[in-house]
Amino acid sequence: MVAGIYGASVGQDTRVIGRRVFATIIDLLLLGIVGSLFAAPGALIGGWGSGQFADAASGIFFSLGGLAALLATFAYFAIMEGVYGQTLGKMALGIKVVREGDGLAPGIRAAVLRTLMRIVDGIGSYLVAFVVALVSDKNQRLGDMVAKTLVVRA
Repeated sequence: MVAGIYGASVGQDTRVIGRRVFATIIDLLLLGIVGSLFAAPGALIGGWGSGQFADAASGIFFSLGGLAALLATFAYFAIMEGVYGQTLGKMALGIKVVREGDGLAPGIRAAVLRTLMRIVDGIGSYLVAFVVALVSDKNQRLGDMVAKTLVVRA
């Protein structure tokens, strides 16, 4: 086995599907809280006023809040997994993302690919990711296959 800089080894145990599921749930709950903070101004404006101006302002703030939440979610996964190999959910459950070849943190490019593939992997409340990981030899979801990453015990 080849050891990576932060303790990852190529060939480590990838049988962590249950941990992955719960890590994803933790991450999505945390991101939901952040997203609701971005949406709060729109809700407050909508609740305080009535009429066309309040409706328009509320809609604009909700839209901007939604866009900010989407960008924050994308940045969260790309930076946390790319640089550290772990999101907060993965940290809590003792797993990390590594490059297939050398066991190092994936880097931003690979993490961006993994994150973009969440659009497909997330279909059916991550049912696609779950099924693909179950049938994959290395328990990889589509995002892992595209980015050439593995999720292993930390």
